[in-house]
Amino acid sequence: MSSPFRLTPEAVRRVSCGSKNAILSVLSEGFAAAYGLDAEEVLDSLLERETLGSTGFGRGVAMPHARLDVVDAPVAMLVHLDRDVDFNSADGVPVRLVMGLISPTDAGAQHLHALAAMSRLTRDDRLLHLLFEAQSEEELFALIDGSGLRDAA
Repeated sequence: MSSPFRLTPEAVRRVSCGSKNAILSVLSEGFAAAYGLDAEEVLDSLLERETLGSTGFGRGVAMPHARLDVVDAPVAMLVHLDRDVDFNSADGVPVRLVMGLISPTDAGAQHLHALAAMSRLTRDDRLLHLLFEAQSEEELFALIDGSGLRDAA
């Protein structure tokens, strides 16, 4: 079975952000550094998606996502925030964990499959707690890599 998204260790960050826009900037810079994407193009596409409605998923998790034709498969970022940040989530809970996704423009089902794999995190209370409490980028990556939510590439 192929992986629903690619996540590299370089795409996992622990950061300090005070706003939703700062989080989206960190994501876009992270996608640029980890996958060679254009940070401004990523930021523009994430901001455009947010105008449709917040990607604050609930339970302290946000999943900003967009589609760009510069990738040929879904790529992900995982950002652990050092404090809770308001993300206009439907449940009103501020976010601490942000999972970003960039998929190919024409990847309808593939994009949804990758988002579904990410959303499984919120259904596993134990794993979600471990991600919230993780103390390093390596620990965060190991939790996702070993969770079964992401197949080994």
